[in-house]
Amino acid sequence: MRGHSLGFLPRPPRVCSGARREAALPSRMGSKLSVDDSVRVVIVGGGFGGIAAARQLKSWGIPFVLVDMRDAFHHNVGALRASVESGFAKKTFISYFVTFVESFRQAKVVGIDLLRQKVLLNDNEELFYSHLILATGSDGPFPGKFNQIIDMETAIQMYEDMVKELQKSPRIVIVGGGAAGVEMAAEIKTEYPAKEVTLIHSKIALADVELLPSVRQVVKEILLRKEVNLLLRDKLAGNGALKVNQYLQVEGYDNIYAIGDCADVKEPKMAYHAGLHANIVVTNIINSLTQKPLKTYQPGSLTFLLSMGRNDGVGQINGCYVGRLLVTIAKSRDLFVSKSWETMGQTMPC
Repeated sequence: MRGHSLGFLPRPPRVCSGARREAALPSRMGSKLSVDDSVRVVIVGGGFGGIAAARQLKSWGIPFVLVDMRDAFHHNVGALRASVESGFAKKTFISYFVTFVESFRQAKVVGIDLLRQKVLLNDNEELFYSHLILATGSDGPFPGKFNQIIDMETAIQMYEDMVKELQKSPRIVIVGGGAAGVEMAAEIKTEYPAKEVTLIHSKIALADVELLPSVRQVVKEILLRKEVNLLLRDKLAGNGALKVNQYLQVEGYDNIYAIGDCADVKEPKMAYHAGLHANIVVTNIINSLTQKPLKTYQPGSLTFLLSMGRNDGVGQINGCYVGRLLVTIAKSRDLFVSKSWETMGQTMPC
């Protein structure tokens, strides 16, 4: 889970999801909530879900601390292009401190004391929480994921170094034909059409199983058109995530939530879904403070766009097939990088 090793210390007596802790009730002041010092939300993990939750809490005036082991948000949707296009990596890292200032804490979470409601950090500091949001995401290999504890400049240079490696490599092998794998193969062949690219996948069908068969077929056709070598065969894979209820509360706790890739929700692991989770969780924290009913999260019809290089793509919206033109305009041109800079309230570099 994003490199955070979360050790849970002894749990308190179970509290049913309908119960509420005693605290001074908040009152609305315009679009803000007025709360006392007993309220503080700690967000563990600054991925798409974490920054979405932090941004909403900030807009409501609810005290929070966002904790991440890195100094910058990584827009990993653009990581694959950063691996093949020089200069793109700097657009995929956005400073946490510039956006959240004193509400950001760079540290590694090493445990959670459920009895004392404290998040334990690697430097022996403890953070009190009234509500806890676990947004630790999922782990994975570089370059698709970047979970190392280094500064932003060093991370950017690692992507630039990979661009140089790709430039001098005549043959490239990609292991894994899920969404990231097929997008990576397409990015490489788009930037370097003369290179020999082989994609090895453990299943017969490419991309995510939740996608329409027609979408998965077009993915295969695009790769073949780009002359990617495909080696496909059957194999089973496992899954590990935090169990959550319909309110996205971690099973057994009414003040701990899980969002994004680390939550066991039956849907593809996507930045878009992490943002939806954040909306529900922040709403439920507000509702719990104002004694209102909690809102449930129900996965809807799948929206999934696959960028197959900057000028191609395929996907589906609400269960309906969408083709190259729409996906290219919506995603492939900049991979939503500009949207993340807007979310963080900063100006994207050229």
